[in-house]
Amino acid sequence: MPEPYAPPVQRQPFEEGRPHRITRVINTSDGDWAAHVVQDIPDSAPGPWKWTGQKPTVKVTVRTNQGLRYLIDFTLPEVTFKSTGPVTITFLVNDHALESVRYTASGEYHYEKAVPAQWVEPLKDTLLAASIDKVWIAPADGAKLGFILTRIGLTQ
Repeated sequence: MPEPYAPPVQRQPFEEGRPHRITRVINTSDGDWAAHVVQDIPDSAPGPWKWTGQKPTVKVTVRTNQGLRYLIDFTLPEVTFKSTGPVTITFLVNDHALESVRYTASGEYHYEKAVPAQWVEPLKDTLLAASIDKVWIAPADGAKLGFILTRIGLTQ
């Protein structure tokens, strides 16, 4: 017979039973970023940022719809801002408008806001977008450019 031994030390369970928080953020420098693109983010040269069209959209999948926050890091370049002037960007989750924000200066921006749980279905593709009201048309090739995207996604 084996020797008797004490039961293992008992510990309190993690709060809400979920020890791991999710992060599903698409960095445009990630190797798999293009697999998440739905529209308006051209597959350009590798680098830490990408030009967008009018409504760049990506898809992500999350395990839960609780406590999610939409986040995006982007730049409104001075070269485009001189022509377009102030712009309004509407941030969307599954075609629901989270908020519209007016930007009156060029520069680097970070936007983050809580997402209503009913807008996201766990384990299904969630569409994240940012729609700019005015695009800049490049004089050289006529490309319609919105803003420079660095990252976009959902955190918990």
